[in-house]
Amino acid sequence: MQRYEHYDFTAGTAIVTGAACGIGEQLAYALARRGSSLALVDRDADRLERVARQVRERAGQTVATYVVDLGDDEATHALGKRLAAEHPDATLLINNAGVALGGSFEQVSEEEFDWLMAINYRAVVTLTRALLPTLRAHPGSHLVNMSSLFGLIAPAGQVAYSTSKFAVRGFTEGLRAELAGQVGVTVVHPGGIRTGIAQNARLAASIAGPAAEQERKTFSKLLTYPPEKAAAEIVAAVEHRRPRLLIAVSARIPDILARLTPGRYPAILAAFQQLSTRRR
Repeated sequence: MQRYEHYDFTAGTAIVTGAACGIGEQLAYALARRGSSLALVDRDADRLERVARQVRERAGQTVATYVVDLGDDEATHALGKRLAAEHPDATLLINNAGVALGGSFEQVSEEEFDWLMAINYRAVVTLTRALLPTLRAHPGSHLVNMSSLFGLIAPAGQVAYSTSKFAVRGFTEGLRAELAGQVGVTVVHPGGIRTGIAQNARLAASIAGPAAEQERKTFSKLLTYPPEKAAAEIVAAVEHRRPRLLIAVSARIPDILARLTPGRYPAILAAFQQLSTRRR
């Protein structure tokens, strides 16, 4: 079984979803600095074009952009076929795009739950299926799927989001076993990264008014880790073929807690959150 030591960023095109802001934007800059040509995907056309322009000006790399709503299954399947056809040299796929949805299981509607699963999970599977033959065709290729802190723990009020991120984790870990020695595979679990996910997060339609605003404020306070630092860690993980990456203490400590007390960690986390609220 052949093993590849380091990923060569100049070997082919890197495909990044959710590239218009946050970690995805910083990944685009970091990969371009390493010499990668880029294919960037996002639903926000204006911001995506701004990122592409910055990449061209800063690094002079070739950049293709694709404006697609990954919440549309049909559009995502079409995107996968188009990426495979237009980038036969692709050697890196980073499924970074994701959305947040707050609310308990009973507050979140079936339609809202399905919308989140389409973007956070089904799009990951669809694009991986479409691009895997291309990655296999280039020895030394790599795949990165973005799970979350909530792919390690599942707190109250995050059932839908945790479901999607645990699914990504299981999908990626299974693929890693199947593709060993053929394609490198990394699952990433970011903690509280300072991106726009809190401001852009949906809340269940049944949550409104002051309660909704308080949910966003509480979530925002947890997001402190710089996205450019997170992107640098992901790029390093790709280079060194790390199978699993936890970003920030806010991911590493809950991971340990879940391993040590798998049946009790929700109560421990709830008590810690109450204590932190009282101190504030």
